[in-house]
Amino acid sequence: MDRKIEVSQEGHLLLGGCDAVKLAKQYGTPLYVMDETAVREAMRAYRQSIEEFYGGRGLICYASKAFACKEIYRIADEEGLGADVVSGGELYTALKAGFPAEKLVFHGNNKTDAELKMALENGVGRIVADSIEEVEGLSALAAELGCEAPILLRVTPGIDAHTHEFIRTGQIDSKFGLTLETGEAMEGVKKALALPSVRLLGLHCHIGSQIMDAAPFIHAGEVMMGFIAEIKAQTGVTLAELNLGGGFGIRYHEGDDPIAYAAYMAEVSEAIRKTADAKGIPTPFILMEPGRSIVGEAGTTLYTVGRRKEIPGVRTYISVDGGMSDNPRYILYQAKYDFLLANRAADRADETVTVAGKCCESGDLLGEGVSLPHAGPGDILAVCCTGAYNYSMASNYNRNPIPPVVMVRDGESRVIVKGQRYEDLIQYDV
Repeated sequence: MDRKIEVSQEGHLLLGGCDAVKLAKQYGTPLYVMDETAVREAMRAYRQSIEEFYGGRGLICYASKAFACKEIYRIADEEGLGADVVSGGELYTALKAGFPAEKLVFHGNNKTDAELKMALENGVGRIVADSIEEVEGLSALAAELGCEAPILLRVTPGIDAHTHEFIRTGQIDSKFGLTLETGEAMEGVKKALALPSVRLLGLHCHIGSQIMDAAPFIHAGEVMMGFIAEIKAQTGVTLAELNLGGGFGIRYHEGDDPIAYAAYMAEVSEAIRKTADAKGIPTPFILMEPGRSIVGEAGTTLYTVGRRKEIPGVRTYISVDGGMSDNPRYILYQAKYDFLLANRAADRADETVTVAGKCCESGDLLGEGVSLPHAGPGDILAVCCTGAYNYSMASNYNRNPIPPVVMVRDGESRVIVKGQRYEDLIQYDV
């Protein structure tokens, strides 16, 4: 493994200047650890890219589905970002954290009336309408509330982003958005422009996740700018905003090779400007929604190794005190990670193992073909790059409590999400 890691004189993994072994002892395992400096640096890099490549005419909105809690919204606000929320629960959390509602973008392919009402009543800045029916419903609901619904219309541009089939969202066969190729998107635009109590600000698209090169984003920008030009030609209206979504890839393991985020922004901004000039339309206000690329590499999950099971000529299992209940990504996507022993972080790997969880499922694995130093009971296993879609997708399967989240910075740690206790598991039972 060639990932840059910090190791103490004792040979322990350091996270944000904190000894990972001491963190495991203090807070218990499993334990989600988030590096605050890494989160803030990623947010600043994106914000600065808007200044550099779009002259400040844009907004980076943290895609909080990757990792949502009150503290992450506070940090995003402090760093000058907006935020993307996709449910009433995420919206409620952001509002309770004091996040400015006008900088929220509310997504979802099947938002309930109650969720939409919450968004309108709290002054959410942009609601991404996912269907013509939602546009019609928003018009009626906003009229009832005596307000105007500010919307972006989600368009599926028909782009295959070459990622896992479960996390591709921009191709024509998708549950999201209005399809460009069938004319549905133009129908939605005309409907939104005609309805009362709806203000169409612009368009939104999202082509997928964990994308490793700029080409799909460039193509999406060109397609969407072409659609904005076509809208102007057919309706006389020039839409002022374009949200290109997120999906920027990160390095989970040695096989991943994403380009620098600034390079994405530079290439996409050039394509948008060129297309705008060619079509005779102004460059729109740009929104982008990075999530994984802000928090993914900032996160590490710590586990305690329990049983070893050696099957001669077959494989060796290393079991840990967590699993699919705190990280379901392997069982869902066969997601790959880098692993190391936090208590022997400088040791060379000398065996290949399968890392198994404790859930009552044979498929409850965190990784196969994992290279580690010889691991046994009591060792602390660190799984890298678990800041995105781990805590947010955690469950109480087998009635396992969801672990706490600890933020680390400059050698100090603090709890930002309390871990569940057994009594929490039965609090809603009757």
